[in-house]
Amino acid sequence: MKKLFVVVGILGVSAAATGWWLSSPKQASASYIMSVEAAFAQPDLANGELVFWAGGCASCHKAQPTGSEKPVTTEKSGPPVLAGGLGLETQFGTFVAPNISSDVDSGLGSWTASQFATAMVKGVSPSGRHYYPAFPYTSYTNMTERDVADLFAFLKTLPASTEKSKPHELGFPFSISRGMGLWKLLYLKQGPVIEVAGDDPVLLRGRYLTETLGHCGECHTPRNALGGWNRQEWFAGAIGAEPREEGPEIIPNITPHADGIESWSESDIDYALESGFTPDFDSLGSSMADVVANMARLPASDREAIAAYLKQVVPSRKNVISN
Repeated sequence: MKKLFVVVGILGVSAAATGWWLSSPKQASASYIMSVEAAFAQPDLANGELVFWAGGCASCHKAQPTGSEKPVTTEKSGPPVLAGGLGLETQFGTFVAPNISSDVDSGLGSWTASQFATAMVKGVSPSGRHYYPAFPYTSYTNMTERDVADLFAFLKTLPASTEKSKPHELGFPFSISRGMGLWKLLYLKQGPVIEVAGDDPVLLRGRYLTETLGHCGECHTPRNALGGWNRQEWFAGAIGAEPREEGPEIIPNITPHADGIESWSESDIDYALESGFTPDFDSLGSSMADVVANMARLPASDREAIAAYLKQVVPSRKNVISN
C-alpha cells in the first residue's frame, strides 16, 4: 500500500510539474523581437496611427465618461486618453480594459519594445503573467513587426493618464491566469484563417486588416464552451454578452451567405464601414458604431480591401438569430 501511495504521489507531482511547464508564459521569438526593436528605432508614426485605428484601440481603452460604461471614439477635443476602465461582460466574468496610456507608472510608458511585442503577439505581460483573451492577442499574433513597432511608437505620443487599471471581476477558477497557458496551447494559433487565391495584394491586405488588425473574428465568430473560436463557422455570427432589455445581443453573420451579407456588394460594405449605413437604409449600432468611427479614418483602399476579402470568405449557413 505504501508503494502505491508513493507511485500515486510521484505521478501527481509529475502531472503538476508538466502542467506548470506547459502553462508557462512564452515570450515572442528572439528574431521577432529583434525586428520589432530595429523598426522601433526608426518608427513610422503615420503608419502607427493607421494601425491604432484599424486595431480599434480607443474603443476599449479610452477613458470612460463620467457615469457611463461606453467610451466615445470620435475625437473632437484632442487625442484620446487611453486610461481604460471599460467593462467587458462575458460568461466567465467581467474583464476591465487597462490603462495603456504613455504614463510611466500607470500605463505602458516604462515598457520596452520587446515587452510590447510579447504582449501583442503572445498575450504575456512585462511581469510574465498571461493576459486574458478579452485582449485580442489571438488576432494580433499575426501582426507584422513593423506594425507592432509603429503602433508602440504612436501610443507613446498620446497623453499620459495616472488612472490606475482596475482589476477584472472573475470568479474561481477563471481568476487564476496561469491556466491561460493551457488555453493558449489550444487556441493561440498563428497563420491566416482563410486562404485567398493567388497573391492578390488587395485580398491579402483585406485579410490582414480583417483577421489581424481589425480582429473581426473576435466578435463575429462563435465560440465553444472554453471561449475558443469555432473556425469552421468563421464570421458566421454569435451571441454577444452585452446585456439588453429586449434580449441577447445578436452579432450578425458577415459571410457572403443568404443569412449574412450575400446581397451586399463590395461597395455596400465599403460604404457601411465608412458611414455606418447598410444597403437596407438601417444603421450599424452598438459596438459597431465604434468600429465605423475607427474604419472611417482608414484610407478608402483599406476599406475596399476589407470588402473584397469578406466577399471571398466561405459562406456559412449558421444563423444565430434562429438558434
